[in-house]
Order: sequence, then structure tokens, then C-alpha cells
Amino acid sequence: MLCPVEWVSAGVDLPEGVDLIDQRILPHEFKVNHYADVGELSEAITDMVVRGAPAIGITAAYGVVLAARQAYAQSADKWRETIEEDLALLMASRPTAVNLQWAIDRMRGLFASIQGDPEPVLLAEAMSIHDEDIAANIHMGELGAGLIEDECQVLTHCNAGALATGGYGTALGVIRTAYKQGKIASVYACETRPWLQGARLTAWELQQDNIPTTLLTDSAACHLYSQGNIKWVIVGADRIAANGDVCNKIGTYAHAVTARHHDVRVMVVAPTSTFDLNARSGQEIPIEQRAEEEILNYSGVKIAPENVPAWNPAFDVTPADLIDYIVTEKGIIEAPNSGNVESLFD
Repeated sequence: MLCPVEWVSAGVDLPEGVDLIDQRILPHEFKVNHYADVGELSEAITDMVVRGAPAIGITAAYGVVLAARQAYAQSADKWRETIEEDLALLMASRPTAVNLQWAIDRMRGLFASIQGDPEPVLLAEAMSIHDEDIAANIHMGELGAGLIEDECQVLTHCNAGALATGGYGTALGVIRTAYKQGKIASVYACETRPWLQGARLTAWELQQDNIPTTLLTDSAACHLYSQGNIKWVIVGADRIAANGDVCNKIGTYAHAVTARHHDVRVMVVAPTSTFDLNARSGQEIPIEQRAEEEILNYSGVKIAPENVPAWNPAFDVTPADLIDYIVTEKGIIEAPNSGNVESLFD
């Protein structure tokens, strides 16, 4: 199984730490970077070496292990105080993906009970978070596939596959399972500007599994829906509010609006760690604004005139009433709203 993040033991030339597949250079080059310093790992999250809310959360959990190692080496008695600066650095690395904060909070919850060296206890917890994510993805794949009745074509946006999770994928987990069951004939993948996660990552993942995939520009999706061949839009999520509003990669909202107009159903697939019950609606979810250069340049070449600014939000919010189903490892929410989201966590 493809895993974008992995804890590896010490080798001849490398200390024990975290391996990340460098997703910035896929599919043309497959490279694994090794991190044993929490500062460098935080920078890797910001720079999108690793991306996807669940994968970011798992990486952050391993980052807490590195931070604890460094803090304990500085002061065995005061490591709990020393570590907080590095945890703040991790927390700030990507502000929208709530799995990051969830993972750090879960790891921090063990601090008070730890005696002696914190690394073994924290590493075991981080590995549990990783294992739980993979198991959740496989289960969500089965649940989501169960919603698809007949063989059809589907569309996905961005990358919510193995590369965005601990392994197997959320949206692509459903697609993988449904394809094996003969319920999906082929997949359309939107390129997903400006980082082209759909073109570079989703198309590559599906190709590895021999799932028929067609790439299209983001702006071509509306025309595709109008042809009547797409029956489902299946996407992941970076944060889900208490009322069922879904924050996901920029462009998801436009898909949901057009899908509703053309009677195409929308399925969001995400673990419960992606829910933020403190956010009453999507309006309370912070939207990451990324650098203008990501829009003004392409592959290092400037494509816009000088002195033209760019607006580059990384995510948008799809209102709950445009979503047919949210699939989680705890069950399926149909026509999400505050009531049935709350019931999921009772």
C-alpha cells in the first residue's frame, strides 16, 4: 500500500525519524525525504512536501515525537514546557486542516502521565493514529461504495487518495472499492489549479491501480456535468463544521453548485478527526491564503504581466445543503445538518 508518511528506524547514515514522499515532484520523480528535526518537518508541511488533511495530521503526530526528543535532550525535567514552542510551530504550518490540531491535541493529552523519556510513549501513540487512519479509510471505502447502486462514471477534485492519508485514501478509497465491485466504470479527475494535485497525484494514483481515468481542466467540469454521464462527485475534506458545511480544496464549492443543477450527487468522504465541532458553520473556518507566486508563475516561469496581483485561497466552503452524503468511519450522514452531525458524535 502506498504510504506518503512513515516512521523509520535509524540507519547507517540517518537518525530515526519521518520519511515523506515528496509530492511536489510527482509523478515525474519519486523521491523520499527524511526528517529528524521538528522545525524541518514543519517547513515540509508548509511547503506541501506532504499534503491532505489526514496525512498532515499523521505527520504532525510524528512531529510531536521529534519535538519531544529534542525537548527532553535539552531538559529532562522541563521538556513539557520546552516542547510548546515547537508545537506552536507545527500548529501554524497549515491553518485550515483541522486534523493537524486534532493530532497535536491527542498527543499532548499524554504528556501529564509520562514518566521519564517521552519518546517511546508518544511514538506508540503516533503509530496508533497512523494505523487507525488506514483502517478508517478502508471502512469508509466500503460504506461509500455501498451508496453507489449501478455502474457509472464519477468525478473527483484534488487528491484525496493514499497520498493524502495514512494509506488507501478517503474519496479515492471509495473509488478504489467501488471499482473493484464493478460499480465505477471510469473516473474523471480535475487538474486542480494551482498545484495540480488532480493531474499530478490523483491521475497517477489511479493509473497505478489500473483504474480508467480521464483528466480535464477545472473549467471543463460544468460542461461535462451537462452531458449527463457523471453520476457522482466524490471528494475529501480538510475541515467539516458542526452544521455539515465542508471546507475542501478551492473549486469544490463550484462543483457542488453545478452538480446540484444537473442532479449529480455529491459524496464527501472524511474521518471524524476532520470535523471541527467548535466551528458552528463554514464561516468560522480559517481559509489559508497562499503566495501570489503560485498563481502568477507556472513551473518557475512568470505567466502574468508585471504588477498584476493574485488572490490565492487554498480552500473554499461548500454549504451543507449542497451535499448529499458525508461518509465517515462511524457511519454515513445523509443530507448533513447540525442535528445529524451532532448525533454522529453522541
